[in-house]
Amino acid sequence: MAVAKEKENDHFRHFLLDKNGHKIDELVHAINARVEPVIDCTQCGACCKTLMINVSPAEAETVAGHLNISTTIFKEKYIEESLQGNFIMSSIPCHFLEGSKCSIYEHRFSGCREFPHLDRNNFKDRLFGTLMYYAMCPIIFNVVEELKIATGFKTESADQT
Repeated sequence: MAVAKEKENDHFRHFLLDKNGHKIDELVHAINARVEPVIDCTQCGACCKTLMINVSPAEAETVAGHLNISTTIFKEKYIEESLQGNFIMSSIPCHFLEGSKCSIYEHRFSGCREFPHLDRNNFKDRLFGTLMYYAMCPIIFNVVEELKIATGFKTESADQT
């Protein structure tokens, strides 16, 4: 269903361009506050199978400690370091995904904790990136679909072009 809506979502992205960003943020935050609590991410885990996660040095230390290994071993086993010194997980899907659940959930990285970022402002500016995960994340899918209704977006007009 999400793939069938790619053209519609592109039209929706353009539809939002001339809308008040502050009002769109308010709508997204309100819809997300209703949608997110009723979706159990631990039943899905799709983000853990597809996202590239940044890891801060402090997070690497915390998770290493949780795993009872040194930070050096943690980095060797789970992290890649860019030439600029940034850390990312060295595997997609995530090393810590077991089934559809995170084995380090209480110590998960901020990129995991904050996804899908629908509580942040400037939704319109991030919509292209958000729509990249529309088919993958049930939270994003439902928030975007409710936002279409709340903004008066006409799906028929998207189908005519």
